[in-house]
Amino acid sequence: MSQDCSYNELYPLQVLDDSMEPEFPEKCVLVIEPSQVCASGAYVIVSVDGERWFRQFIREDDGSERLIAVNDNYPAIGLKQDNYQIEGVIIQRNRKHYKPYEPNNGEPLQ
Repeated sequence: MSQDCSYNELYPLQVLDDSMEPEFPEKCVLVIEPSQVCASGAYVIVSVDGERWFRQFIREDDGSERLIAVNDNYPAIGLKQDNYQIEGVIIQRNRKHYKPYEPNNGEPLQ
């Protein structure tokens, strides 16, 4: 019986809003490493009550946990032990975007 290792594979996601700007600009591409654990301060993909979020994970000295956006216009999300699951940690970002069907003289679009 072979075991499927695809759950370990890195995968990309694109940022769809400005909640993590300026650190992660809208439309930049993130590389995610699947993981269910992370250190305080890590940028993560987390499912909270069935909704998926890209935020910074914060664990306070008193043990409380929350997700924060880099952009102060977005509120923090409080976490309880039974209402969230860490899906992965961000290990890389990329800001280059390519439009393969539009002429651009071979230059990457920024």
